[in-house]
Amino acid sequence: MDAATGTTETPASTERYYGWVIAWTAFAVLTVAYGVQYCFGVFLPFIAADLGISRTMATLSFAVYVFLYSSLSALSGILTDRKGPRYVLVLGAAFLGAGYLLTSQARSSWQLVVALGVVAGIGMSAAFVPCNATVVRWFMYRRGRALSISTSGSSFASVVIPLAMGGLVDSFGWRTLYVVGATIATATLLIGSRLMYRDPESKGLSIDGELRGRTDQVATTAADPVSLDLKAASRTIDFWLIVGVFLFTWLVVFIPLVHLSPYVKDAGASSAVGATLVSLIGIGGLFGRGLSGNISDRLGRLSTLTMTLVLQIVAFLAFASTTSLTVLVPAAALFGMGYGGATVLFPALAGDRFGRAYAGAIVGAVFAGAGSLGAFGPFVAAWIHDRTGSYGWAFVVAALANAVSLLFVFGLRVSGRRAAQPAAAVAVA
Repeated sequence: MDAATGTTETPASTERYYGWVIAWTAFAVLTVAYGVQYCFGVFLPFIAADLGISRTMATLSFAVYVFLYSSLSALSGILTDRKGPRYVLVLGAAFLGAGYLLTSQARSSWQLVVALGVVAGIGMSAAFVPCNATVVRWFMYRRGRALSISTSGSSFASVVIPLAMGGLVDSFGWRTLYVVGATIATATLLIGSRLMYRDPESKGLSIDGELRGRTDQVATTAADPVSLDLKAASRTIDFWLIVGVFLFTWLVVFIPLVHLSPYVKDAGASSAVGATLVSLIGIGGLFGRGLSGNISDRLGRLSTLTMTLVLQIVAFLAFASTTSLTVLVPAAALFGMGYGGATVLFPALAGDRFGRAYAGAIVGAVFAGAGSLGAFGPFVAAWIHDRTGSYGWAFVVAALANAVSLLFVFGLRVSGRRAAQPAAAVAVA
């Protein structure tokens, strides 16, 4: 009998561990949720022209959307801890579907802000934090690898969906495509809610299910660390250093995803070319997420995080330097690798340092505090474009923001509290 759960069920072997179902379900949910989100950059010129508004005003709706879903992630994380991911995903399906349906009917800028910014923004808060906080609870030894799977959904989405929409928007229009997106998003979140469990214990398993069958040192050293709740975590210097790292990263992360397509369209390229660049960010993100999680399980989170930030700085400077596709194509892929890799490391780093019991609240709080400022990046970039006629300075500012993030990573290295190392690193030591 399992003393922790009171059941006689034997945890699955590593190969059959239900945690992998959790990881792949999160992948599917994030693929669809972020896929529809990334379409905004492809639709932006059409929305602005259709409603007769500037790009700055059209982007305001996206800024409200990002700010609201990031801010509400603090609440969705707490609800995930208390009620489980199923409850949160069902609510998310209702708001996300309704928000995109209303967006398709918008006839003015304020209606766009309410539909996309507010209603869809509320629904989107059920995606990143609830899904990845749940993955954190299910894994310790392979936490990086599992998060590489789950977070790759957003990168996979940016490969496939904007590219498809870029080829369809001229024929079907952005309104029809938002109706399609609303339908698919609602169905996916509802199906995903039926497969998600809050933690191994809620399914009659234990955290060592992923280690069952191992006889090496890894299995004996992967004890579940003591968890800090949000109040205790927020009293540590590490918590605020992590907030600083991702605040300056996410402040500018949406700029290429929203404005790279209009950037090349202004230079004479087609909508399909712009959508292809966004898809290249996704392709790079797939590689970045797949590599960084596994690498960080072995080399450490901070070393891997440093590499991802350097890649983003290089990409932003390349964007600022030219509109030549010879440069923009590899730069888009590099940005995706950096952005995708850093995203994997965020929940992993929080889980390593503060434990898994309150992962939803802690990941949600950091995401709300740091991620909500990402709403202003695309809006400021649009403002710079409308004032200067170019996105060049916006990309330079983005590079500087990532440089500041590197300073906070250095702070984490020298802080008195070291990250709890993954079991694999313990075994190697």
